[in-house]
Amino acid sequence: MSRLCALLAWALLALQGLGEGATEDEACCGPIVPRREWRALASECAQELKLPARYVVVSHTAGGHCDTPASCLQQAQNVQHYHARTLGYCDVAYNFLIGEDGLVYEGRGWKIKGDHSGPTWNPRAIGITFMGNFMERSPHPRAIRAAKSLLACGVARGALLPNYEVKGHRDVQQTLSPGDRLYDIIQEWPHYRE
Repeated sequence: MSRLCALLAWALLALQGLGEGATEDEACCGPIVPRREWRALASECAQELKLPARYVVVSHTAGGHCDTPASCLQQAQNVQHYHARTLGYCDVAYNFLIGEDGLVYEGRGWKIKGDHSGPTWNPRAIGITFMGNFMERSPHPRAIRAAKSLLACGVARGALLPNYEVKGHRDVQQTLSPGDRLYDIIQEWPHYRE
């Protein structure tokens, strides 16, 4: 992400009241909305992910979509509440959540193992989810840009191998996730491997 784009993103976050604690991890990394900014519950997770990760699993929440910082903050809270309170997970299942507002919301982050793709893939993959249902419609382009920026950030930080592989959730588990339209999109990404 260019310096100008990063500055514009920071200005937008400031105007919307988010991002006061957002961090720009490395030169290419855009702002990531930290857990405290979306008022996440305290995590009870402790198992670290072995980095750098070779795989990224892309999913969708299959629930309501969000396209403003306020609605995405609420959606991130809803997803975490469902995972932690209803399913009994130690936290939200994903490492990162992508909103159609164009922002990345920190889930478990780069270092903690997720609960997004089953026992084979969780210990060796970063799990990113797009908030919404993408069976019949594509995510807004700003959400796609946010995800691609996040992946570049992961490589720059050493959290992802430079030759990482992107998988759709349906490639690693029996599910319709990440939805037909989002799956069509990620299959065109240069790091996608079935």
